[in-house]
Amino acid sequence: MSASRVTLYTRPGCHLCDDARVVVERVCADLGEDYDEVDITTDPDLEDRFGEEIPVTFVDGRQHDFWRVDEARLRTALG
Repeated sequence: MSASRVTLYTRPGCHLCDDARVVVERVCADLGEDYDEVDITTDPDLEDRFGEEIPVTFVDGRQHDFWRVDEARLRTALG
């Protein structure tokens, strides 16, 4: 199990994923948190689960956001 509190599920070539990554990187850097990024195309189960909702953000093992990452909401969840 990962020590990171935040997991970002993405897919290559996804512009929403690129936008979400910027927000997650900024918030995690500001708060001293690590995050994991998982490419859903490497796992058929993840593709089935998140295929139409990426990017998907989890915090502490629970789904937090999908499609877009709200910076203030993420900061609150990690605060």
